[in-house]
Amino acid sequence: MRVEIWSDIACPWCYIGKARFEKGLAAFPHRDEVEVVHRSFELDPRAAAASGETVVDMLAAKYGRTREEAAAMEEQVASNARSEGLGYRIEGRDHGNTFDIHRLLHLAKARGRHSELLDLAYRANFAEERSVYARETLLALGVEAGLDEAEVASVLGDPEAYAEEVRADEREAAELGATGVPFFVLDRRYGVSGGQPAELFTQALQQAWETRGAAV
Repeated sequence: MRVEIWSDIACPWCYIGKARFEKGLAAFPHRDEVEVVHRSFELDPRAAAASGETVVDMLAAKYGRTREEAAAMEEQVASNARSEGLGYRIEGRDHGNTFDIHRLLHLAKARGRHSELLDLAYRANFAEERSVYARETLLALGVEAGLDEAEVASVLGDPEAYAEEVRADEREAAELGATGVPFFVLDRRYGVSGGQPAELFTQALQQAWETRGAAV
């Protein structure tokens, strides 16, 4: 059985949802027969490469809230992340365009290092004092994930490298009706949206498995 997960590094619920899905998968009896494929989705494809604005300030402007209200919104998300054992800092995080991150993730997928880079990128963005929108950070993360430094630099230096792969993922998401992430698709027959509890993922996996078995 295949599970496809559309997500964006800038999305806190994707970060949380990944952890919850993995817990749900761990409780699934047939977990060793599940192939997990991560796909690209940009929450804000029109975002500037690196805005220099903090996430809290961006949220305040976007939703017409005070900075204190925006920080409180973030604290609620942080509480969910910490309940899953994830690091999450509120102040100091920046935001920007994630297209280059997705391109690099496709390179990592081609080299069998996708899971490593995805985890490193999430941790850098949400838990560490590292901007994933800075070229030097992406280069360092790629090397930490086990990729060749020269190849990472080459991909980052060529705007079209793996660009079509990112766009293809996003076209598929649109065709499946996904308007937000995280979006989980089980065997192209069941869809689960959002950072749901681990138990729900286990139930969805079981349902998809049983239906699959009946179809065979």
